[in-house]
Amino acid sequence: MRYLVTGGAGFIGSHLTDALLERGDDVLVLDDLSTGSEANLAACRPHRGFRFVEGSVLDRALVDVCMACVDGCFHLAASVGVRLILDDPLRALLNNVRGTDVVLAAAAVAGRRVVFASTSEVYGKNPGMPLQEDSDRLLGPADSPRSGYSSAKAFGEAAVRGYVAAGADMTTARLFNTVGARQSAAYGMVLPRFVRQALEGRGLTVYGDGRQQRSFTHVHDAADALLRLMDVPESRGHAFNVGTGPPISVLDLAERVIVATASAATVAFVPYERVYGSRFDEPAVRCPDTSLVQSVTGWRARRTLDDAIRDVIGSLATVAS
Repeated sequence: MRYLVTGGAGFIGSHLTDALLERGDDVLVLDDLSTGSEANLAACRPHRGFRFVEGSVLDRALVDVCMACVDGCFHLAASVGVRLILDDPLRALLNNVRGTDVVLAAAAVAGRRVVFASTSEVYGKNPGMPLQEDSDRLLGPADSPRSGYSSAKAFGEAAVRGYVAAGADMTTARLFNTVGARQSAAYGMVLPRFVRQALEGRGLTVYGDGRQQRSFTHVHDAADALLRLMDVPESRGHAFNVGTGPPISVLDLAERVIVATASAATVAFVPYERVYGSRFDEPAVRCPDTSLVQSVTGWRARRTLDDAIRDVIGSLATVAS
């Protein structure tokens, strides 16, 4: 099979590309390199079945040409990361909405199957844990700084449902805090930021009181789930949580990183408003129920958070050396 991976030079996209090539598929990566990096694809270059196109999912003509060359598409291209969303909210919103519209429309016209990468952010502040695919969205104020990203991804999910109702073959994966090697700390991602600070012997900056809890998913497990959702026809038209549990507090995560790096660094607490502004709203806990993706695809998370921490340490240590 031949697949288009939009955003394939990014963190998750590059690992997905690795997995596709490893199992013998051909891969066409489309990425504008705004947040991704060609270095993430270094191991892919020798493969005869790999091709990279630098370009944007906003380029409708280019996306149409790419879609015509493949059997299916993983749509991962998006503006992601709290820092990126808050720094340029309009650009992030329009990139996510318009890019998804272009990709899904091209796939529908060409009759190509799509797995759309959504996010746990669509659930907003819903405190009911674990979150199930039909759990309510609890969004808070409409002008919350995080609302644009959540709304853009919710638009993508709604568009998938609309295209499926019209006969298209599409599936949604809601990713929960994917972590691992190649993840950048530049856009607010907590684990690589902690690891970098620990390796440099600096204080690990924990925002708020550190009691907020998240479920972290190893990127290799996330890529495996995306592959299974593409391969299983019964996933068509549904949204699936992709994550692991139980959740861990951000403070506990910082302490694990300190131990894993054998660092002398300590934890420094920083108020949210100093980092993200006075109206930033952080959910207290977010944890998925993954029984649906397990029952439909047979997927199980096989790696631990400690595995991911070691991988991030290894990748950042290699870059530093």
